[in-house]
Amino acid sequence: MKNTKNMDKNEIRRKVKSLRVMLSDMEKRAAAEEVFARLEKTAAFIMSDKILMYHSLPDELSTHAFLDKWSDRKHFYLPRVNGVNLEILPYDQSRLELGSFHIEEPVGEDVVEPSEIEMIVVPAVAYDRKGNRLGRGKGFYDRLLKTTKAAKIGVGYEFQLVDEVPVEPHDQGVDIVITQNSTIIINNGSL
Repeated sequence: MKNTKNMDKNEIRRKVKSLRVMLSDMEKRAAAEEVFARLEKTAAFIMSDKILMYHSLPDELSTHAFLDKWSDRKHFYLPRVNGVNLEILPYDQSRLELGSFHIEEPVGEDVVEPSEIEMIVVPAVAYDRKGNRLGRGKGFYDRLLKTTKAAKIGVGYEFQLVDEVPVEPHDQGVDIVITQNSTIIINNGSL
């Protein structure tokens, strides 16, 4: 999405939301297949075994087919909201329940430390080519990403790639941004 310079975070959120609602189910499926095919080719994915994913909401790039495809070859984890922070638990399709914000979250007590995770697939409302990300505004991922050295991969639709994401001191970016049309490796020295 172009012409986002000088837009505030809420303006970008509204613009992206208006574009997402216009996608057909076929467009959503095709975009998710292409994005995750690109992800599978990254060194970060190939070299990582312990991967934190997100369990997608209907308005997010779907992770469900990707989780199903790789869950017997990679160790996937999902976040669970605990107060203002995210806990990390192993992904098991049979051990999910509706949690905070109507997101399916893992149940159980087998919480994993962020330091054990090698790669994080990060959802967002928007990204820019510098790896800055705009979330939903609660700061959950910013707090988590600050605590880990894992490779951080942002995934989304092409229109979620914007000219500029407004950045505040607490905001945490990603190392790679992948859309159905591009893979952008940010040269920030961590990969």
